[in-house]
Amino acid sequence: TGVVPFVALLLLQRRPVAGRALLVTGSGCPSHGLCRSNVQEQTRRQVAVLNATAQELFSLYLKCQGEPFSSESDKLCNPAGIVFPAFRVNRTSERKEVMVAMYKLFAFLNASLGNITRDQEELNPMAKELLERLHNTTKTTRGLISNLTCLLCKNYNIFQVDVRYGDSSKNKSAFKKKQQGCQMLRKYVQVIGQAARILLPHLSPS
Repeated sequence: TGVVPFVALLLLQRRPVAGRALLVTGSGCPSHGLCRSNVQEQTRRQVAVLNATAQELFSLYLKCQGEPFSSESDKLCNPAGIVFPAFRVNRTSERKEVMVAMYKLFAFLNASLGNITRDQEELNPMAKELLERLHNTTKTTRGLISNLTCLLCKNYNIFQVDVRYGDSSKNKSAFKKKQQGCQMLRKYVQVIGQAARILLPHLSPS
């Protein structure tokens, strides 16, 4: 556990993360120059893209794992054991609270995608379409984290997160790696839909 600057968080790919955002005042926030002029609209687009492509990514992942995942996905991919960061916000929550929750969610997701991509590069190196989808999703997620970083820093002077690390799939069997990825992506499909419904109204033009 430790306090890690946002920029360092962007480099954490190996294990899922969850954290508690800390309110920090003073000169610690990076320059607002890291914000693009259209950062709010770009963030909207990134969330919308992730939401629109999540189910396709999950379906393609299942197809590439073969049996028994293709025929027993309900059983093998049950995400009951996958714990995403606590997500206790709704459309009426304060904007700052929503943005902090979203940052923690997508930082966790970014690290989880890193796990899944690494495992699939090892287990399914010829699954070019899947690997491309995973890389594109990770790229979009990183961009979204960067934009959320900017918005939190610029609007609320929040720039550090207390980070906890979850389990890595690195030393698990091939089957367990496939199953963990399957469970994570099914949970992702559920959570990204909820996140989009809550976040997008907060990013609408005033």
